[in-house]
Amino acid sequence: MDDGRGIPVDIQEKTGRPAVETVFTVLHAGGKFGGGGYKVSGGLHGVGSSVVNALSTQLDVRVHKNGKIYYQEYHRGNVVADLEVVGDTDKTGTTVHFTPDPEIFTETTTFDFDKLNKRIQELAFLNRGLRISITDKREGLEQTKHYHYEGGIASYVEYINENKDVIFDTPIYTDGEMDDITVEVAMQYTTGYHENVMSFANNIHTHEGGTHEQGFRTALTRVINDYARKNKLLKDNEDNLTGEDVREGLTAVISVKHPNPQFEGQTKTKLGNSEVVKITNRLFSDAFSDFLMENPQIAKRIVEKGILAAKARVAAKRAREVTRKKSGLEISNLPGKLADCSSNNPAETELFIVEGDSAGGSAKSGRNREFQAILPIRGKILNVEKASMDKILANEEIRSLFTAMGTGFGAEFDVTKARYQKLVLMTDADVDGAHIRTLLLTLIYRYMKPILEAGYVYIAQPPIYGVKVGSEIKEYIQPGTDQEIKLQEALARHSEGRSKPTIQRYKGLGEMDDHQLWETTMDPEHRLMARVSVDDAAEADRIFDMLMGDRVEPRREFIEENAVYSTLDV
Repeated sequence: MDDGRGIPVDIQEKTGRPAVETVFTVLHAGGKFGGGGYKVSGGLHGVGSSVVNALSTQLDVRVHKNGKIYYQEYHRGNVVADLEVVGDTDKTGTTVHFTPDPEIFTETTTFDFDKLNKRIQELAFLNRGLRISITDKREGLEQTKHYHYEGGIASYVEYINENKDVIFDTPIYTDGEMDDITVEVAMQYTTGYHENVMSFANNIHTHEGGTHEQGFRTALTRVINDYARKNKLLKDNEDNLTGEDVREGLTAVISVKHPNPQFEGQTKTKLGNSEVVKITNRLFSDAFSDFLMENPQIAKRIVEKGILAAKARVAAKRAREVTRKKSGLEISNLPGKLADCSSNNPAETELFIVEGDSAGGSAKSGRNREFQAILPIRGKILNVEKASMDKILANEEIRSLFTAMGTGFGAEFDVTKARYQKLVLMTDADVDGAHIRTLLLTLIYRYMKPILEAGYVYIAQPPIYGVKVGSEIKEYIQPGTDQEIKLQEALARHSEGRSKPTIQRYKGLGEMDDHQLWETTMDPEHRLMARVSVDDAAEADRIFDMLMGDRVEPRREFIEENAVYSTLDV
């Protein structure tokens, strides 16, 4: 439902039918075609409405326009009756109801509120001043969210950084227009080490970047170096700051509106318009240069952060070279504690990161040596959310993981070189195990994100209980919100014989022998594993920073709000 102008209802010349009917029944008849319908559109082919109609058992549309309410209904894409006037109105806008066809969507026709809600909030950030709401009316799930951001993408940056320490309070915001293309940039530096640059074209999240992001990155590096040189913040004998240096700790949102966007690929994850590089570069350069000149204290902080990043980069490079000389990151010298598999086919191989040497020993004995490799880790690894690159590279457990995976590190990271296409985190089913798993996920999200995006990361689900009759374990219970119910059901199933069932509680992987570990957690025929994915990069960034960063209060609030959903073993 919207309160816009309303889809046109006049007779369309080419089809001889009302425009609204044409939009919902004819391919390539969307609003982006014909000129003047929209200034910008995210659609590529003008088929969105007609495809939704074709994939629905029922769809109806109401248009408030010209003082009238127009109504039409469709069944599996076909018109049920002609467009009719069903009332008078002083409003404008369009309302559409549709029901997904279960004969087409055989797996599910249930909508994910959280995913839709995140997209609605994103649209509110990207369209300054827009009021947009989402309501779930399903029984037991009723809720409504309202969004309205006068700050637009500057508010988006503040939202992402709300739990971070920033080096200046208000995000830098620039906007401009050239050749009917508008460019908005909002950015703010944090005291952290991680870059988070998000780009959008016509409200579509371009996850893989593109020409708008390229123009921004080039301009950012050049303008900061020019300012540093002119103001003697960089000495004559010092090298320019690199793009990596000036983006350390940066949160930025780039939003481009283009009348004719060219996306690379059907999924629209990368903008391809070549002219956008120059336009974004020029518009952002001019505005950002002016900002630095008008705000010398903030400019100095930005440059100083880049200089510190450059020093850390040089130190990390030295550490990497020293480590290589000691065979720490060379694939030809795999970690000594790695029990590798015999297969060299990454599509079938699995690397289990196992907590503790005792569990690592059981896993090594119980695994399938053909395709399963084991890398034990000792205790809690370094929290990379609070560490610089040189400290990260100095950590033996982290180096072992990168070396075993074969992907390289930092700027040299290459997901296509991954030696395993399943990276399985296998930790104890207790608080310490959960903490270690979170530390590993933080490392992967910050420094191995491409393997996460490729779907290579999994979490093993070792059992939390075993139901024993005599000396034999009859059934295993995996952790979950229904684990107590499943346990009681299992006890009931095995309570009729002479021997009463007993419960064995597994607090650690080391409590299981190699056969049990294989049978419950590693055997592809019987195991349960959870694949880790990131649907919302901005939200993931916020959560990782909240849980693993320096600030205690946001973490306490998050735990207090969400503790009801977790079962803690303390």
